Amino acid sequence: MQLQSMPDASPTKWHLAHTSWFFETFVLNSRLPGYRTFDQHFHHLFNSYYNSLGTPFTRSQRGLISRPDIDRVYAYRKSVDTGIEKLLKDSPCSSNLASLIALGLNHEQQHQELLLTDIKHALSLNPLAPAYSDGIPEEESATAEPLRWLEIPGGCYGIGSEGEDFFFDNEGPAHQQLVQEFSIASRLVTNGEYLAFIEDGGYQQHRLWLSDGWALVQQNQHRHPLYWRETENGWQQFSLHGLQPLNEAEPVHHLSFYEADAFATWAGKRLPTEFEWEAAACHLRQLDQLATANLLEKRFLKPLPARRGQTQFLGDLWEWTSSSYLPYHGFKAREDAVGEYNGKFMCNQKVLRGGSFATPSDHIRISYRNFFYPHQAWQFTGVRLAGD
Repeated sequence: MQLQSMPDASPTKWHLAHTSWFFETFVLNSRLPGYRTFDQHFHHLFNSYYNSLGTPFTRSQRGLISRPDIDRVYAYRKSVDTGIEKLLKDSPCSSNLASLIALGLNHEQQHQELLLTDIKHALSLNPLAPAYSDGIPEEESATAEPLRWLEIPGGCYGIGSEGEDFFFDNEGPAHQQLVQEFSIASRLVTNGEYLAFIEDGGYQQHRLWLSDGWALVQQNQHRHPLYWRETENGWQQFSLHGLQPLNEAEPVHHLSFYEADAFATWAGKRLPTEFEWEAAACHLRQLDQLATANLLEKRFLKPLPARRGQTQFLGDLWEWTSSSYLPYHGFKAREDAVGEYNGKFMCNQKVLRGGSFATPSDHIRISYRNFFYPHQAWQFTGVRLAGD
């Protein structure tokens, strides 16, 4: 729980403390009469990026926070939970309080997924290749459903969310978006298809790559996706179940945006925009497939090959789009500290859609906008092709 394998990742212990810090800071401190802060040092140690609340502890050094120990972190979580329960029991639940509680719950769900991505990265650096889970996922198919091209008509589509159901502020305001007619792949790109890209010299052909991506390939000598290993017994892939032979029917994952874009160029296609992705998901009624999607509750802890009738829009992997992470027209961040949640990151990042096998089913929706920097690959990211 103390491991921090790189600056982008955080120790498990920090995730556990930070998610409780959120409820203490934004709910209990100002709303529960007589509440006493659990530990004044935690305000600094477990603040992630809320500069209006003070200077956060350096992100890249979270693995150095050896104290408090895990028992005290669990005591902190229990104390905060008790405070929230008392507040909800004793106080009228205004709409503002309800929205803060909902935000805190969804924030914790985000960190539940980050726990798995960060643990996987830490375990992958251990030469013993330890498994996070000894459970054996159901036997996978050795073949994926044949790829089909789904034609999506052009027109004005409703994009984003607003209303009674929870949504993050970056999903609004809801609006109409004109989308030209396009086609989109019926499933995610597979390991086998990406292997063909590698064997065709995809990592050696500069014309396939965006300039920044090519510079990273050259600088880091990238020749395959993160967690792939070429051995005398063939390609293997590190997973939350340990090191396993590469299943060519499984969706390729842990790609950076640059890798996803280069593959699309090699394939003679492109990545969809986030508006095309949402339009296609709505047009194809993908929300109806939520119950069968490979999400966290299925506990497979890996993406699965597409089966008959599955299009994988929800679950399995977050899908890179070509869209930059920017505000929708009319977006305005809150003026208090909570307003730092999303808005200030709307620069230099790319939008991903759809959720992954580590996303809770009650956390994902068609309008959900995830976002990461284009070089990052430790998240559960994959690729779906689109065409004109």
